[in-house]
Amino acid sequence: LIVGGIDLSVGSVVCLSMVIGGTLFLAGLDPWSASLIAVAACGAIGFLMGLCVTRIGLHFFIVSLAFMVVTRGLSLLLTQGTPQSLFSLPKAFKFVGQGSLGGLPFVILVFLALIAVFDVLLRKSVLFRRVYYTGSNEKAARFSGIDTRRTKIICATLCSTLAGVAGVIYMARFGAATPQFGVGMELSVIAAAVIGGASLNGGSGTIAGAVLGAALLSLVTSSLILLNVPVYWQDIIRGAILLVAVTIDHLLNTHKARG
Repeated sequence: LIVGGIDLSVGSVVCLSMVIGGTLFLAGLDPWSASLIAVAACGAIGFLMGLCVTRIGLHFFIVSLAFMVVTRGLSLLLTQGTPQSLFSLPKAFKFVGQGSLGGLPFVILVFLALIAVFDVLLRKSVLFRRVYYTGSNEKAARFSGIDTRRTKIICATLCSTLAGVAGVIYMARFGAATPQFGVGMELSVIAAAVIGGASLNGGSGTIAGAVLGAALLSLVTSSLILLNVPVYWQDIIRGAILLVAVTIDHLLNTHKARG
């Protein structure tokens, strides 16, 4: 979002990572090597998306939509639409998704570590500062000497790679690989980022804001469940929240443009 694109393939890539890792494990490969291959494959998908956007000139939205369908199809193809049971995963691997250190779930520790690392990179790293410049005004960034194509490819590759890591963690957590997993996840991701201050026009947004946006969505979901709101109304309310957030973002950008 900061670089000026919208990735709709996140949920499908997470699912594909689970399926590739699970399929390779069931074929006899150790789970660590299988997971590494799965993450690398997801990174390659992001790299291909970046090439389609920068070399062919396609819009990121359309490219990610196409890859969302393709990766979901690959997940169904590899599993024949049947969930894979991975109950035989070793305990050391299951610890990644189910274990805890110092009373905190290991998943949360990984989450906090990634937040800290990428928040610092976005604030301090020259490479990641270029993401903001590219997203806010790509033409001006290119004239100032920034390789905007390279920046977009890095962002797309990194996004899909991290989605692959998430898929591996989910695989370890649930001990299964389900080809229908992650449906609709991309909407929650976009909603969390936009609610947290990221602009659909690019050039603005923070890691901390996205985390707060995700926390708000989780709070809303938990509250709706506690209030016994029917599940169908929950989807309507979450969609309305996303609509309000996008509307506010649009009005703010319009006001800035006029100002």
